[in-house]
Amino acid sequence: MGLGGCIILIAVGAILTFATDWHMEGVNLDLVGIILMLVGLIGVATFSGIAKRRRVLVPPPTTTVIEEERHHHHRDGYSDGYGV
Repeated sequence: MGLGGCIILIAVGAILTFATDWHMEGVNLDLVGIILMLVGLIGVATFSGIAKRRRVLVPPPTTTVIEEERHHHHRDGYSDGYGV
């Protein structure tokens, strides 16, 4: 049961408790409504607790910097073409 089902339980429980004046023999509709609202509230609390745990923060990807190896050649004036 998801969050929507829990909210429906709360709404049906509130309707049975506060908006009806039916009297059924052997059934206390006010008590049934309160029980439905409590179950709905417990469901909302459980659902929100699970939803918080599911939200995993993924760190931003780190960029890998690859530095080229620089070959330091000794410039002797002849190998680079300038001293010819």
